Amino acid sequence: MTNMSTQEPVRVLTGGTAGPYMMIPVDQLESIQQTLTQNGIRFWMDDNALSINGSPYIALINLGREANAIAIQAILDQTPVETPRFSG
Repeated sequence: MTNMSTQEPVRVLTGGTAGPYMMIPVDQLESIQQTLTQNGIRFWMDDNALSINGSPYIALINLGREANAIAIQAILDQTPVETPRFSG
């Protein structure tokens, strides 16, 4: 799966103390949530999204200390890119 803001692959990050996490453009949240849910991956999201210097808003998805970052990354790597749907 590709991060539509950076055109780079979506990455599971492991540098935090609360376990693996992802930083996802808000426009892609629905698609990411659907992929995680369909694969039985537990997650929760922070209440706020950030935008720095006018960049697209980014949401933080926490995967928890017990999450297998390598397995989740493999699932994301195999998930095709889906164009975000805007409800405007």
